[in-house]
Amino acid sequence: MRWKGGQYKKWHGDLPTEASPKPALPSAPPSQTLNPSISMPRCARRIIPDVPLHITQRGVDRCPTFLAHEDFAFYLWALREASVGAGCAVHSYVLMTNHVHLLLTPNDQSGPATLMRSLGRRYVRYFNERYRRTGTLWEGRYRSTIVDSVGYFFACSRYIETNPLRAGLVDDPGAYEWSSYRYNASGVDDLLISPNPLYIALGAERIVRCTAYQALFDIAPAPALTNAIRTAPRARPTLSATPYQQAIVALLA
Repeated sequence: MRWKGGQYKKWHGDLPTEASPKPALPSAPPSQTLNPSISMPRCARRIIPDVPLHITQRGVDRCPTFLAHEDFAFYLWALREASVGAGCAVHSYVLMTNHVHLLLTPNDQSGPATLMRSLGRRYVRYFNERYRRTGTLWEGRYRSTIVDSVGYFFACSRYIETNPLRAGLVDDPGAYEWSSYRYNASGVDDLLISPNPLYIALGAERIVRCTAYQALFDIAPAPALTNAIRTAPRARPTLSATPYQQAIVALLA
């Protein structure tokens, strides 16, 4: 499906059919010179089919990755296209000015990589053409963490959707336009979202699920829990319990 500017106007207002070119931005800074004879091994990801995953991706050098209304809308459209093609169900998301958070469940081990590769290529091409820049936009590979418990799932979803509050952008998560909170907590339609069975289990009716989900935001999370979720994607995968997982168990017991 081709991008048309009005495809997200139901939720995000009217958009022009074609984005007009913007002033040129500086290109991405050159990478440090490395010895080409040295091969740096990549750390294998832990991907388990049908198990949720928390994905984060930041702009290179923490530079802005969204500069206008149209940028956020195009990213959401591209994310929906990529998630369908990669067989990944998106449950929660937030687009900040220089990074994104996704909570999704893949059908197979290759799904997340396929999604992020497709999304990255499409959005970077759009962004570079719109702002007349060259080079990379994202900071290396995306980071991911297995979401392997009910408590972690909802704590992670809350963490994602309260990012705008912690950043001081809004006073209420429902006031932020570029997150999944309005769907999960208020029942506002969002074609990108595929509710997880854990969310559906909150209630037989939509209003019951929304009310139960809203209750998660009534109590401020412990600082240790927030820090554990924030730092988890940076940790190397391991078959044993990580400090993050140990903290989650202790805080949610």
